[in-house]
Amino acid sequence: MEKRALLSVADKAGLAPFARGLAELGWVLISTGGTARALAEAGLPVQTVESVTGFPEILGGRVKTLHPAVHGGILARREPAHMAELAARGIAPIDLVAVNLYPFEQTVARPGATLAEAIEEIDIGGVALLRAAAKNHAAVIPVSDPGQYDAVLQALREGELPPEMRRHLAALALQRTAAYDAAISAYLAQSEAASPFPNLWVPRARKLADLRYGENPHQRAALYAQPGCEGPLGAAFLQGKALSYNNILDLDAAWALANDLEGPAAVIIKHNNPCGAAVGANLAEAMAGALASDPVSAFGSVIAVNRPLDAPAVRALGDLFVEAIIAPGYAPEALDLLAAHRNLRVLQAAPTQATRTEWEVRSVRGGWLVQEPDRPDTAAWETVTQRAPTPEERLSLAFAWRVSARVKSNAIVLARGTATVGVGAGQMSRVDSVRIAVAKAGERARGAVLASDAFFPFADGIEAAAEAGVTAIIQPGGSLRDREAIAAADAAGMAMVFTGVRHFRH
Repeated sequence: MEKRALLSVADKAGLAPFARGLAELGWVLISTGGTARALAEAGLPVQTVESVTGFPEILGGRVKTLHPAVHGGILARREPAHMAELAARGIAPIDLVAVNLYPFEQTVARPGATLAEAIEEIDIGGVALLRAAAKNHAAVIPVSDPGQYDAVLQALREGELPPEMRRHLAALALQRTAAYDAAISAYLAQSEAASPFPNLWVPRARKLADLRYGENPHQRAALYAQPGCEGPLGAAFLQGKALSYNNILDLDAAWALANDLEGPAAVIIKHNNPCGAAVGANLAEAMAGALASDPVSAFGSVIAVNRPLDAPAVRALGDLFVEAIIAPGYAPEALDLLAAHRNLRVLQAAPTQATRTEWEVRSVRGGWLVQEPDRPDTAAWETVTQRAPTPEERLSLAFAWRVSARVKSNAIVLARGTATVGVGAGQMSRVDSVRIAVAKAGERARGAVLASDAFFPFADGIEAAAEAGVTAIIQPGGSLRDREAIAAADAAGMAMVFTGVRHFRH
């Protein structure tokens, strides 16, 4: 019995070679609209769906394949009862379905796309065809992506697709329709003003790569990407060893902080915390300032800059061992210098990746936590001490405040000018974070400013900062003991401002 393939694709890439390969194997080609025209123009014999169904396309092509002659041929089990019923009704089996869907995701990602345009790109027949083929994959080969054409043809040339390959293709087809429906529902849910979070959330992602391992060698891991992201973090991978799970986490943290800072900025991340960050007149100055913050911890770090990386900034790193660098661009000479370090991972971020994702998602047992991303600002400050910050202190406080929002709580950041000099992160006691930041800063604490991601529950943190020579503090306020903290700052002649906004980061 001759084999029949139904081809109906929005993306014509690779279509003609695939169809030609099927025809050379003796397959009959059936197709719709634009796909049929493309096959005919390639000189391939093709039957139209109309000739199979005996019914023309209607509603401007909205209804083409939704017909028993099509779906009966796909869904029939290859057993006597089903085959006899097909024969009685003059329906021939269909043995392969190659479909890729209308470009809904690409349409809604286009600036200025309207709701009417989006609606027209919701594929109905294509989704039904893929689901039908996937359901009956024991008899029908579901092909949902041009990237599958070569493997399918090769298997057919060798005789037949093994059951495990058919099942794999079925899973991929259903994953595609699931992601497609999720994209549509997420887009339409944007108009629901009651909550930014839909009642039913379906994550949309595809696997980019299996990673060597997770946080530790005994943990398996993989990297998934949202639609539109073709590389890790949506960036282009330019050189170096494969990224690890921990590299990706640190690069994400570094890129986020670099884009929170105004002016040429460099950020050095170690274990998801900044050990150095600085803004300078140029990237070389910023890089030197960030490195000076904690040069010991910077060994084996990840670095991000928010301007195209130039050669002077690379030279500012000296012989420091760095795991990875991410930047929005690279000067040719900078790339030449980085190429000398073959294992160094170099990524170029896309312009659209400068902002954080719409949601932050973390798994917990039995579900997920979803929140809006934290975006620190310096909009509303209240001076609560007798002395107000000087203009120079205000500049440093604003810088330290932005950095503190990207430090694991309890977070304390000491800064001089627009460079960190000491960071205390992730401690259970806030005063311990102060002590660590002060110890990291050493003599540089004298004359520095301090940012705290949350209020001081006791005056001891203020007192430890004052003893080290800190001159000004920025913190949210809101503690029952704020009066004690203010009194301690006044006693030391320090300036302190409250922001009213907390920046916990767990």
